[in-house]
Amino acid sequence: MSTFNELDAIDLNDIDGFWAKPTEYRHAAFDALRAEPRLPFFPEPEFGMAPRGPGYYALTRMDDILQVSRDAARFISGKGTGNVVDLPPEMVAEFGESMITMDGPRHGRLRRIVSRAFTPKAMNAVMDNVTQVAKGIIDEVIERGECDAVTDISAKLPLRIICDMMGVPESQHEFVFKQTNLLLGLSDPDYVAEQDDALGVMFNASQALADLMHELAAHRAANPADDLISTLLSAEIDGEVLTPSELASFFILLVSAGTETTRNAISWGIELLTTFPEQRTVWLSDLDRVTPTAVEEIVRWASPVIFQRRTVAEDAEPIELGGRQLGPGDKVLMFYWAANRDPRYFENPERFDVLRSPNPHIGYGGPGPHFCLGAHMARLELKVIFRQLLTRIPDIRVTGEPVRLKSSLVNGIKSLPVTFTPGSPSRRTDLDAT
Repeated sequence: MSTFNELDAIDLNDIDGFWAKPTEYRHAAFDALRAEPRLPFFPEPEFGMAPRGPGYYALTRMDDILQVSRDAARFISGKGTGNVVDLPPEMVAEFGESMITMDGPRHGRLRRIVSRAFTPKAMNAVMDNVTQVAKGIIDEVIERGECDAVTDISAKLPLRIICDMMGVPESQHEFVFKQTNLLLGLSDPDYVAEQDDALGVMFNASQALADLMHELAAHRAANPADDLISTLLSAEIDGEVLTPSELASFFILLVSAGTETTRNAISWGIELLTTFPEQRTVWLSDLDRVTPTAVEEIVRWASPVIFQRRTVAEDAEPIELGGRQLGPGDKVLMFYWAANRDPRYFENPERFDVLRSPNPHIGYGGPGPHFCLGAHMARLELKVIFRQLLTRIPDIRVTGEPVRLKSSLVNGIKSLPVTFTPGSPSRRTDLDAT
């Protein structure tokens, strides 16, 4: 494993350097940062035409991230969460605030409205659809004996589930897929050319998804159906309903964060089963017992969302954190990817262990009001797809290096070639248990 004699060698803003290096190198770098008694400080990166801000502190220890996550009154989300730089006010005004970038009562109001669709009871109601979609995805590849696990398996499941929930017609699925790739691949030249303005690409992709949401909402207002859009249009809390911009912003959040994170957890899970074949054997020995802990370990190991940002509120008193005194306007980046390897919380954190318990990872975000609303749905999707994979194509293995997304925000895989023993579509298997 790489070691670091000089912390100055670590540049968390270097997309082409640091974030393109092997994961072992990055883990070693975060180990070094975690060992520092005081929070390390970094300048802000360039992002399109946005002006550079004052810089940020990198949080890599679990204790520091838990403190910030729980203190939503002083560490606010309203200045931005998935971006280091502050977005232009006109962009925020155009699409309205997303739930993930709201604070206080407004965030609570919106979350109460939309959370009705994401309770465990509600998610169990879509269990049959998740199972049928997963079975159909395996049917599409099982006779071939090889495929790209990302485009043919991982990306399809969460995209189809969320689009089905929202009532997005199948003819628009590919359109949604392309726009979300743009939103979460702004640093990757396969999605956004280096000469393009990243802010402009973000604006256009967001606008395209918002336009689709407005079109679907208008149709559902006149023709209600059994889908999430119809539910959200009629839902209210204390007489308040979602505004059109809030509905559009929620849709953008759901189809981007809700598809990319699960997609990458599935992809990394398939990679891990190839890298650690003994763990595949353990999992196959008792699917019912091992699946719950195995999917949690995949999320810990993969940490699909690498970081989230918080900003110290303007009216906050000085805050002691990680050996630093933080004041109003100071930015912190919570590196979930690093905290999920914190040896204070995980024994042998570098080991992939499908039986790991306890497993207090924060792959769905830290505790507090912004804990991932779709965590239960993501867990459900992971359990179902891996039961399908391990039951119907149990020898699936990776045959080439993962083509990783160039990003400091998303631990993504763009392509993952796999092979397996061909089988028959729609083979009857006992796959209903999760």
